[in-house]
Amino acid sequence: MFNSQNNGQHVREGSSVCTASKIEELKAAIGPLSGRSLKYCTDGCLRGYLEVNNWNVKKAKKMLEHTLEWRSAYKPEEIRWHEVAKEGERGIMYRASFHDRQGRTVLVMRAGTAIQKISSVENMIRFNVYLLENAVLNFQQGQDQMAWLIDFTGWSLTKSMPIRLSREFISILQNHYPDRLAIAFLYNPPRAFEAFLKIIKYFLDNKTIEKAKFVYPKEKESVDLMKSYFDEENLPIEFGGKASMKYDHEEYSRLMTQDDLKSAAF
Repeated sequence: MFNSQNNGQHVREGSSVCTASKIEELKAAIGPLSGRSLKYCTDGCLRGYLEVNNWNVKKAKKMLEHTLEWRSAYKPEEIRWHEVAKEGERGIMYRASFHDRQGRTVLVMRAGTAIQKISSVENMIRFNVYLLENAVLNFQQGQDQMAWLIDFTGWSLTKSMPIRLSREFISILQNHYPDRLAIAFLYNPPRAFEAFLKIIKYFLDNKTIEKAKFVYPKEKESVDLMKSYFDEENLPIEFGGKASMKYDHEEYSRLMTQDDLKSAAF
C-alpha cells in the first residue's frame, strides 16, 4: 500500500517537473518579453498554450505569437467598462459574485435573454472580451481557469446569438484564451438548441466540446454533476440552487469601475 502511495506521489511530482520544464522551454523559445507581453505571459497562461497543443512547444510558440500580435492590435487590456456597459445592461453575461468549489472565477450567461438589440456585433465582441479579461484579472491565487454557467431557460432560435457573433467569440476564446475555460454547464437547453449546436460545433475544437456539460433539471445525474462543482448555497435559484440573485446593472457597474482601476494599475 505504501509503495502504491509513493508511486502516485512520484508520478505527480514527475508531472509537475515536466510541466515546469515545458513552460521554461516555451519561455526560451519566445525570447525576452517586456511591458504588457511580459505581464500577460504568466506560467499559468503559458501552460494553457502548451495544453491545447499537446505540449508541443513549437506549436504553442506559434499560437502564442499570434495572440501577442492580436493583443498588440486589439489592446483588450485597455477596454474599460464605460465603453461596453451598454451591452451589459440586461445582464446577458456577467461575472458572478461567487466562485466554484475550487475557487475559480465564474461567468454567468443568460442565453434566454434576447440578444438582437445589441448595437453591433463588434460592440458585443468587445464586451465579451472585456469580461474574459476581467475574469482573468480576478483569478484567485493558484487558479488559471474559469467556469461558466449558461442558463438556456426561455431560449429560442429567435433569441440565439447571431452565427457571426458566435463564431468570432469562439475563435477569440480558443485562439487567445486557450484552456482558460475549465468547464461550462449548459442548463436547461431546449430541443431547438440542438439545431443551433450542430452549426456552432463546426467552430469548436474537441477540447472545448468536452468541457461543455448539459444539465437538465429533471435529470438527477446531470444536476448532481453541476452541484459537485458549486456550493448549493451560492448557486442561483435559476440553476437549481438556493441563492436568490438578480442582476443589478448599477451595482455591477460600480464593481467593474473599481476593477478598471485595478486593471490600469496592473
